[in-house]
Amino acid sequence: MRAFFADRKYVTKDLREKRLPKGDYENCVFENCQFQEGLLDNQNFVECQFVNCDLTNTNVAHTQFNGVRFEGCKLVGVHFETCDPLLLDFGFKGCNLTLASFYEMDISGTHFLDCRMHKVDFTASILSKCNFAECDFKDAVFEGTHLERANFVLAFNYTIDPNKNTVKKARFSQEGLIGLLKKYDIVVN
Repeated sequence: MRAFFADRKYVTKDLREKRLPKGDYENCVFENCQFQEGLLDNQNFVECQFVNCDLTNTNVAHTQFNGVRFEGCKLVGVHFETCDPLLLDFGFKGCNLTLASFYEMDISGTHFLDCRMHKVDFTASILSKCNFAECDFKDAVFEGTHLERANFVLAFNYTIDPNKNTVKKARFSQEGLIGLLKKYDIVVN
C-alpha cells in the first residue's frame, strides 16, 4: 500500500540522494527543495506546489501531476512526456524549462507564464488554448505541433512554421509575426 501525505510543507530539503518516499502527495508545498538528477518517478502529486525548487534532469516517469503548479523552478532537461498522462494538469510561472521535452503530449490549456523555454521540444504536441505570456522560446522546436487558439501575444524568440504546424486561430502580436516568417529569410523594417 502506498503512503499518503497531505497538507505538508517541505522547505529547503535536499532530495537528490535521499529520495522523496514513494506515495500520494495531496495539497503539499515543496519550497527551495533540491531534486537535481533525482527520482520523482511513480509518484502522485495532487494540488501540490513546487516553489523555487531545482528539478534539473529529474526523472518523472509514470508520475501523476494533477493540479500541480511550478513557480520559480528550474526544470532544465525534464522529460515530461514520460509522466502519467491520466488527469494531467500542471502550470508554470517564472520557470526555467530549457531543454525540457513535451514530445507528443496533450497539454491543452496549460499556462506557461514568464518562462524560459530555450530549446524545449514540443514536437507533435497538442498545445491548444495554451497561454505563453512573456515566454522566451529561443531555439524551441515546433514540428507537427497543434497550436489552435494558443496565445503567443506576449511571447518572443519563437520560430514556428505555419506549414509544419497547425496554427488556426492562434494569437500572435504584430511584432511576433517575424517568428512565423523566418524560413523565408526576409527582412522586415
